[in-house]
Amino acid sequence: QVQLVESGGGLVQAGGSLRLSCAASGRTFSSSAMGWFRQAAGEERKFVARINWSGVSTYYADSVKGRFTISRDNAKNTVYLQMNSLKPEDTAVYYCALDRYNSGYRDTVGSYDYWGQGTQVTVSS
Repeated sequence: QVQLVESGGGLVQAGGSLRLSCAASGRTFSSSAMGWFRQAAGEERKFVARINWSGVSTYYADSVKGRFTISRDNAKNTVYLQMNSLKPEDTAVYYCALDRYNSGYRDTVGSYDYWGQGTQVTVSS
């Protein structure tokens, strides 16, 4: 069983930065891909970023490319999302997710096997 716990959300002004963390329990973290998704009020959950098991391959939604960076520390069983140049439209609940199928680019909710409870990010204008 895998448990994912996000932290680091909060309120920030436009142009500011936040770093989200997602701590994982269980033995599958270091061999699994990890993703970040977000869900704004009244909208579907959407893909933000993905990182493969080693951290060598990363993928981003066009809306965050160049502003957000996903990374991981397998020794700490933790994945991060560094968010810079935040915009009001980045306001959402952010979720981390684990995909036991490690290869390639996967951006659909159904591709991920385990989910955290989410952390709120609010960007004020």
